[in-house]
Amino acid sequence: MGVINKLQWRYATKSFNPEAVVNDEKLQIIKESFNLTATSYGLQPIKLIVFNNKKLQTDLIPHTMNQKQIAEASHVLVFCIETVIDEEFVLEYFNRVHAIRNTPKSILKPFQDFLISDFEKKPQELIEEWATNQAYLAMGNILTVCALEGIDSCPMEGFDANKYDEILGLKKHGLKSVLLLPIGYRSDDDMFAGFKKVRKQLKDSVITL
Repeated sequence: MGVINKLQWRYATKSFNPEAVVNDEKLQIIKESFNLTATSYGLQPIKLIVFNNKKLQTDLIPHTMNQKQIAEASHVLVFCIETVIDEEFVLEYFNRVHAIRNTPKSILKPFQDFLISDFEKKPQELIEEWATNQAYLAMGNILTVCALEGIDSCPMEGFDANKYDEILGLKKHGLKSVLLLPIGYRSDDDMFAGFKKVRKQLKDSVITL
């Protein structure tokens, strides 16, 4: 199938086949695609938690608005944001740029100093809002990658992030959960798989100037 056909095939899966497992090769593609996602300034203020643990998945159902896909899915992806974006975080990025591209530090310094100063001025709430926007970019990318790889998924915002953070021990890693994506393969009895997509006409969603 072409890209458009794959995107037509994709839907928010309501019922996964709990016996069908996403293999390691496809999981690696998802992980690398996450790491290659575009982010503002290239700073990557996000991390991805990936797990396949049926007991844990079942325990998380009450904290996911009782959405059973969490337990049925092959794996659960938790999109997280870094809670500390400070001088050290910014410097780590520019050190990577220097190491990988061999860009002279004298050239990098003006932009580096600007970002350090800019983040120092921002309140924590705005920093986390900015980081969360990057998580949405990553999820959009992963949704497309999953479709291209024939993997079903269901993007979720409806969950108790505080309980997830507590159960997964995210605070000690300086992380907060913001989005969920159970992945796997649709069950044969998921009636939503056969529903036609409901979208605007292209002329009503795209303006060509």
